This record gives sequence, C-alpha cells and structure tokens, in this order.
Amino acid sequence: MRIILLGPPGAGKGTQAVRLAEKLAVPHISTGDILRRNVAKKTKLGLQAQPYIATGKLVPDDLVIEMTAKRLKENDARKGFILDGFPRTLAQANALEDLTEIDVVVNLFLDPEDLVKRSTGRQVCPNCEAVYHVLTNPPRKTGVCDKCGSDLVQREDDKEEVVRTRITTYEQLTEPLCMYYKEKALLRDVYASGHIEEIFERILEALRR
Repeated sequence: MRIILLGPPGAGKGTQAVRLAEKLAVPHISTGDILRRNVAKKTKLGLQAQPYIATGKLVPDDLVIEMTAKRLKENDARKGFILDGFPRTLAQANALEDLTEIDVVVNLFLDPEDLVKRSTGRQVCPNCEAVYHVLTNPPRKTGVCDKCGSDLVQREDDKEEVVRTRITTYEQLTEPLCMYYKEKALLRDVYASGHIEEIFERILEALRR
C-alpha cells in the first residue's frame, strides 16, 4: 500500500509509521529524519534546511520535493511505502501526484495543548533514531537508549517555543491538505489520543474501511 500519514507535530506520526511499515512490510519514509540526517552531516541540503528546522518553519517546497522524489525511486519503495512528513503543503501534494499514486491518507488529530505536552516530553537517540517519551514511553534507564545505550537528546524542534510555532505553521499551511484529500475520497481521520497500541488499532481499522 502507498500511504500518507498526516497530522500536526506531536501527533505520533513517526511512532505509528514505524509500526505500520513493519506490519505491511514497506519502507517508512520520514522526510523529517532525512532532513535531520542531512543537517547533522552538513550536506548542501542540510545547510539550506537547518535555519528552517531550528525555528520550526517549513523547509521550502523545492528542497523537500527533490529529496522525496529521489527516495521514492529507490527499489524498496516500489511495492509501497509509508510517507511521514510529506506532503505538508498543497504544492507538495501536487508534485507528489506526478511522482506516484496514493492509496489512502491517514490523518491523525489531537488537541493542540496535548500536542505541546507530547512533543516537549519526547527524547530521541542520536545514534539509532529510537524515539521515547518521558511520560508515555520512557526508556528503561533515564536518559539512555534501550536499543544501543547512547545518551538521549531533545531535538531542537521539540522545544516548547519551536513546537508552538510548528503547530501554528501546520494549521496555516498543512490542514488544507485534509480537504484536498477528502475531496479525492482518500482521507481517513484517526483520533490520536491514548496508548500507542490503541491508536495503531484505530489506524488499521481506518485502512480496512
């Protein structure tokens, strides 16, 4: 299946995308992860994107479209994929139509204040990219990754002031995508509050509809 996961920052797209990719045996393509790797490696794309990521603003469409187009051409994406973080604007959605067909769009929604609490409590492993949360999914040892033992960090884009900017930016630029895909009869709304497994079951039910 070729699936898009929509939802504001903190709605749990990354966590659910990983589970869904494993369930369906297709790659999880996270534009956010790809961008952050480029920033860490100080590639040309990373240097261009870094100021936008650090302040919670959307990276320009042309950079993200170019990066996503390259990833979708890789062999593992030919049988399907989970797109997480793309498209975020109508321009990106239009560009995506020229790249591939989409089977379903899952929209995760949540109260804005819950989104702030989720994002600011998130910790990530800089080595293996595992994601934790101090309240809902803490590591066994505080501040240490269960998988590889590296020290966990808070991403720059998970700090409160940046999170609130990202939510505002999402509401202004990305929510119109819901109407865009609703008109194409592809949209499935899923309430993203509760335990991870409960939300995952709601997503699977939405895919069966």
